Amino acid sequence: MPVRRMDNVLIVVDDLEAVKAFFLELGLVLEGETTVGGPEVGALIGLEDVRSTIAMLRTPDGQGIELDKFHTPDPFRLGPVDAPVNAMGYRRVMFDVDGIDELVARMRTRGAEIIGEMTYGESYRLAYIRGPEGIIVGLAERLG
Repeated sequence: MPVRRMDNVLIVVDDLEAVKAFFLELGLVLEGETTVGGPEVGALIGLEDVRSTIAMLRTPDGQGIELDKFHTPDPFRLGPVDAPVNAMGYRRVMFDVDGIDELVARMRTRGAEIIGEMTYGESYRLAYIRGPEGIIVGLAERLG
C-alpha cells in the first residue's frame, strides 16, 4: 500500500492567533511556526507571489493540523463562516479525547459554540463544537 499514514490537515485561517489558541486549548502542541514564500512555494501550491505564516500543531500521537495565514495573495472565503456540517468540502476534524464533559465546558468558556452532543450506543460520547472562523471540531470519548 503506497500510503503509510496521514501527516497533517491544512486549515487556511485569517486570525492565526485565535485559531492556534483554540487548538492549543483542545490539547494539541505547537510544533513550530514560520513564514514561507517565494517562487518554490508558489510553484508547489500553484500560486504566485506567495507569502504565508504556518503554524504546525500535533496531537499526542503525532497527527498534525497545519494552520496557514496567507499574507499574499489575499485569501478568500468560499462560503459563510457558520456553514452547517453538510456543506460541501472538508467540514470537520475529529479527536479521540478523555474527559469530554470537562473539555466541552472548558472550550465553551473560551467561546466555542456547542453544535450538539450525543451518546452513540454504549460506545462513544460525541460532541461537535464550532471554534474561531467557523472551524468545526468533533470530540469522541470512548465509553467503558
